Amino acid sequence: MEKRTPIKRKEEMKPVSRDHHHSLLLCWKIRTAFKNDISVDRVKKYTDWFYQKHVLPHFELEEKYIFPVLGNDDELVKQALSEHRRLKRLFENKEEPLKSLSLIEEELEKHIRFEERVLFQKVQLVASEGELKAIELHHASGEFKENTKDVFWE
Repeated sequence: MEKRTPIKRKEEMKPVSRDHHHSLLLCWKIRTAFKNDISVDRVKKYTDWFYQKHVLPHFELEEKYIFPVLGNDDELVKQALSEHRRLKRLFENKEEPLKSLSLIEEELEKHIRFEERVLFQKVQLVASEGELKAIELHHASGEFKENTKDVFWE
């Protein structure tokens, strides 16, 4: 197994990476639910909440303050925007919730790994102090607040 060195994240970008951690936990929760035969309705209700409260604000921050550092013509930004559109469609799909949840679990994790290991590394190399401060300033402040109404993953 390949050993990875820890990613050095600039201080202003750390809250955005913490958001990614919570989204990776969402992927784990979905996998856990499938393994434990939790009803799709329960999982979908939670993922709908997570999407509204965490994914959409996170995507907005990235699209307004992080991606412009590289510009919309950058191939990495084009890939990230394409993945955002795909993930939004999956989260919003009401027709096939089981299939959508399965794809969210796979594609969201892959997307986060791409942003953390590739895109954010490049952003950190070229971002000005002003751009980094804008990212930090516009990040939704406060700690992650879990929805504990139905903790199906426990």
